Amino acid sequence: MSAVWSTSAAPASPWRQAAPALLLAIAALLLLYRDSFGAMVGIWSRSDTFAHAFLVPPISLWLVWRRREQLALLTPRAQAWMLLPMALVAAAWLVGDLAGVNALTQLAATTMMVLAVPAVLGLNVARALTFPLAFLFFMVPLGEFLMPQLMNWTADVTVFSLRGFGVPVYREGLSFIIPSGSWSVIEACSGIRYLIASFMVGTLFAYLNFRSTRRRLVFGLVSLLVPVAANWVRAVMIVMLGHLSNNRLAAGVDHIIYGWVFFGIVVMLMFFIGSRWSEAPAAPVAPQPRAGERAPATWVPWLVAASVVGLLALPRAAAWDLQNRSVAAPQLVMPSLPGVPWATDAQPLHRPVFEGPKAEASAVYGSGESAVTVHVAYYRQQTYGHKLVNSQNMLVKSDDPDWHLTASGRRELMVGGLPVELRSAELRQGALNDARGRRLQVRQIYWVDGRFTSNDTWAGLLGVVGGLSGRGDDAAAITFYLAGDDADRQLDDFVMRQLDTFGRWLGMVRAAR
Repeated sequence: MSAVWSTSAAPASPWRQAAPALLLAIAALLLLYRDSFGAMVGIWSRSDTFAHAFLVPPISLWLVWRRREQLALLTPRAQAWMLLPMALVAAAWLVGDLAGVNALTQLAATTMMVLAVPAVLGLNVARALTFPLAFLFFMVPLGEFLMPQLMNWTADVTVFSLRGFGVPVYREGLSFIIPSGSWSVIEACSGIRYLIASFMVGTLFAYLNFRSTRRRLVFGLVSLLVPVAANWVRAVMIVMLGHLSNNRLAAGVDHIIYGWVFFGIVVMLMFFIGSRWSEAPAAPVAPQPRAGERAPATWVPWLVAASVVGLLALPRAAAWDLQNRSVAAPQLVMPSLPGVPWATDAQPLHRPVFEGPKAEASAVYGSGESAVTVHVAYYRQQTYGHKLVNSQNMLVKSDDPDWHLTASGRRELMVGGLPVELRSAELRQGALNDARGRRLQVRQIYWVDGRFTSNDTWAGLLGVVGGLSGRGDDAAAITFYLAGDDADRQLDDFVMRQLDTFGRWLGMVRAAR
């Protein structure tokens, strides 16, 4: 046990060279990619969904410490060929950085940290530390893409259950009305924070209490399914408590408290049941040395660690060079449209939520009820918090007091003789039971590197290609609004006639950089 860290270890012990070499590689990684790791910590600190990630690094170190006896029986042997997968991951980090995709850069930075272990210490050590290393991926704040689907499922189950209990329900989107009041399923009701926290803790429980791979996988699956079902029960319970108490219970702070208390009870029950099938840990077994196998040279771990540092520095330097080139801010002057007059005195119908664009502009085209509002958010030199594809960019926030999203989907239109897919949506103004509330039809599309797309992934890749080719990562989101009884058809006609004009105009904005 003392062969790994004890100062009394023999000078020839390979751990005396390999362990400091690994620490050098990891320290260089944390320094060079401090923006990616700092962005992760920033998300942990401001998001309740990922606050549990603060526990991941110390838990991972503790798991390594628990295996110190097994590690002492192993001989670290650096694997220079591991530089190849590290180079591929570093390239993925560069793509994510240029596209402004936080999830990709943070996942790549964490993967490089994990790969540094087999590179400097060897595959035998990495195999012994498989779970502690894999556990580090819980640091990466992933999973928010599931939130819209989880919110829809929660609303579906809640409305279905209320009707099953004989409570009349009128639903519109994620909002619904019952005789005692109105309710809305917002981000906090999706259950994503319960899901991610339960999966992390459940995976750790399975590793510590089971030796069978099958039992570990089954319990990991249970830790994913139970919080989803528990959140549905929680949502129905809270609405029914509010309904039966005439909204004296399960409202405001009570809503959150009841949710966490219920979740805690469910998780403890899950662990109690799982503990009935726990297995004793296996005793460490000393590996048998191969015939004629020599001890590794003391300089090899340092050479590999130095190579890792050099490899990590290349994409970081390339990203720094591309992002620090001086580029002028765009000047957005909305274009004139052929055959469509400006409505100079009209106010825009709505404004979407976009975080950190380089420029924004709105204009109203047409007159009367057929007037179309067009909003453009333009991005250039995209970075964290200032990028086109961002989970914080949306038509309307779920807690908006005035506007509510009632429907969303996709719409394919013929533009210039070619099919183009746009996002479609309907917004409603005012309370759910207010018949006088205005309704808006919405179409939205991205313009990236001279092309139109409504796909987030494709938009990000087009931005990377433009940036690497020297054309720049200029991109824009165009949002069209129209109110009225026949707004759906009229808005589609407007987009089909005018989208090419907006594309040419955006091309001129980019050319003027």
